[in-house]
Amino acid sequence: MKPTTIRSVIAASSVGTMIEWYDFYIFGMLAKTISTQFFPEGNATAALLSTLAIFAAGFIVRPFGALVFGRLGDLIGRKYTFLLTLVLMGGSTFLIGLVPGYKSIGIAAPLLVLLLRLIQGLALGGEYGGAATYVAEHSPAHKRGFYTSWIQTTATLGLFVALGVIMLVKLNMPDDAFNAEWGGWRYPFWISILLVIVSVYIRLKMSESPLFSKLKSEGKTSTNPLKESFRHKANFKMVLMALFGAVMGQGVVWYTGQFYAQSFLENSCKLEFEQSRTIMLWAIAFATPFFVFWGWLSDKIGRKWIMMAGMLLAIVTYRPIFNTFLKDTTINESFKDMVITSPERTSFKLTDKKDTIVTYTIQNITNEAGTLTFDMVGTDTVYSETNVIAASKQGNQSLEFKNKKLSQGLYWKFIGLVFLLILYVTMVYGPIAAFLVEMFPTKIRYTSMSLPYHIGNGVFGGLVPFIGLLLTTSFPSDPLVGLWYPIGIAALCLLIGSIYLRNKIDENVED
Repeated sequence: MKPTTIRSVIAASSVGTMIEWYDFYIFGMLAKTISTQFFPEGNATAALLSTLAIFAAGFIVRPFGALVFGRLGDLIGRKYTFLLTLVLMGGSTFLIGLVPGYKSIGIAAPLLVLLLRLIQGLALGGEYGGAATYVAEHSPAHKRGFYTSWIQTTATLGLFVALGVIMLVKLNMPDDAFNAEWGGWRYPFWISILLVIVSVYIRLKMSESPLFSKLKSEGKTSTNPLKESFRHKANFKMVLMALFGAVMGQGVVWYTGQFYAQSFLENSCKLEFEQSRTIMLWAIAFATPFFVFWGWLSDKIGRKWIMMAGMLLAIVTYRPIFNTFLKDTTINESFKDMVITSPERTSFKLTDKKDTIVTYTIQNITNEAGTLTFDMVGTDTVYSETNVIAASKQGNQSLEFKNKKLSQGLYWKFIGLVFLLILYVTMVYGPIAAFLVEMFPTKIRYTSMSLPYHIGNGVFGGLVPFIGLLLTTSFPSDPLVGLWYPIGIAALCLLIGSIYLRNKIDENVED
């Protein structure tokens, strides 16, 4: 195949897949705002948990989408199946942006959003397997890891675009306008319809996979892909090995390194909106090329040990990295005895036991259940490298600071740490498309690889933000307790994968 041809195949597949990921992730990126729109007021934590549960529901149904659309892909072809998934994803995303809030239509609001979220999950369940299979079946065996790794960038790029669009909208309007019932938070949902139209136009010009076309012309396509994938003992064994030896761990590493990290910076470290998002944007930008690097390297040395190394690094370093996030955004011991000397003014002074005085301006003051919450703006930065800002007390009243802003040094330190988290993602995710494609024969490949991929990512990975917040809420004494879920899943997967998976799988995917 000519380079220009494979480039066009990769480009057409990647653009559509990136848009689908964008559609899927804007919901998670806006979870905090969405929770105030589609659920009743009164319990912010319960509303956020409910929103994350709806977010997770989209992941849970992805395996069913893999079965439905995988079967279609193996029966009628790759091209038209993931053209259909693109239309379903874009349409449901656009409609989420049109659902009135809880104040307008009551309980119907979250129910409609849940229904549309389920459609999104079904569509995404059929997209990835089709795109990865399509590119792999156009690729020469010795470059399959490199070519399919471009598809692997699309999930992170979709997240990058989602973050970028949300930032662009939010920074160009006041917070009240962005968070209103029909405010700016809806714009990213509406924009998706334009992106989908462009992608549909591109995909309509694509031809069918040459390997599938050959099978179809010879009358060798599967008549019952589900039966052949899961009732044949040898193939079902490969499905289980793919899930428990690779994809399950890859899924939790992916969502911890990107979704859980962003949520942790915003909700546990209480960084301001702009910094928590731009830290992710910079880290993603720096790390994304490594998807292609690891895919290329996997063609040289095999897929398995690159993925296993990524899981091992995640297991060993997650708690130290996230503990550093907390430590660098928490009060220095010498400032435990701060007192407010002029609380009646918008500007006040905090004095520590060493008589050091720091002056700040306070904004957006609220007082609920004895906790005074406000944004704090200092003379130079809201947060200094000496760790001055966090929580303090005056009598029985506690002070909780939100919207912290890191100094430049800490800001780039956090970018570096998040970069490491996403580097692990690139190690486990970059080679996995080629790895999965090479495990299964052409006639049932779409179905066979889609199911373990979407169980591993949709169920095990997609539940990371929800289970993480649930554990943190249930066991507040350990702010890092939410990490034990991805660490445990990755450790189990590392053990199974190291023992049972082969490093190099038969490259003859034309079988």
